[in-house]
Amino acid sequence: MDLTDRTALITGGASGIGAAAARRLAAAGATVVIADRDETGAKAVADELGGLAVPTDVTDPEAMQAAVAAAEAHTGRLDVVLLNAGVTGGQTGVTDLDLEGYRRIVGVNFDHVVFGLNAAVPALRRAGGGRVIATASLAGIVALPGDALYTATKHAVVGYVRSAGPALAPEGITVNAVCPGFADTPLIAHLKEQFGEFPLLTAEDVASAIELIMERGEPGDCWYVQPGREPAPYGFRGVPGPKGGTPPPPVEWTEH
Repeated sequence: MDLTDRTALITGGASGIGAAAARRLAAAGATVVIADRDETGAKAVADELGGLAVPTDVTDPEAMQAAVAAAEAHTGRLDVVLLNAGVTGGQTGVTDLDLEGYRRIVGVNFDHVVFGLNAAVPALRRAGGGRVIATASLAGIVALPGDALYTATKHAVVGYVRSAGPALAPEGITVNAVCPGFADTPLIAHLKEQFGEFPLLTAEDVASAIELIMERGEPGDCWYVQPGREPAPYGFRGVPGPKGGTPPPPVEWTEH
């Protein structure tokens, strides 16, 4: 992977998967821009890698616009966007529902992916194309009992990526999702004892998968990452269509 003279924006890059991916992209030659609400952590990673730290609330669309603008202004272009920020729910969302917590998990896990892609597309167009990878989860392609809200947000990311990928592909912008299983990162630090001997991914495992996606991912692919397995795009089963009919044409929305 050669990213010489390229610029990469990583949300949630102050620690965990985001920091590991930032190091991988920087090693490939990219200038990295770390967008995170953890200003101290973001600056530490950016300083280590010779990049730029941008304090960012990823749930705020204006803040995401500002982060993209800062990244593009820093080097004059934007080529790679890793929408990686995420949180866990801390509630089932079924038998208990804390509205503030609900808004937070939806804002960080899903809204930020929508806001981030929307903000990045014009800059990627100006660069002649690029790569966008959203960090979803294995919970984006299978159910995670006990955390319905987290599962819902990650399913939303997967659905969004699968739809946005083909739409942007003709412009040379490839959109993918990475769907790791349980990874030993700060996100699950408070739950780690519950896993016992269960195998966990490392942040580096996921960063390696992100590199594979950068090299091989097709528009809309969602790659699973599991301990001991080679990362690969998940094969979604086709939904049966109506009998005796032909598929409807793609929907094209117009403003009125």
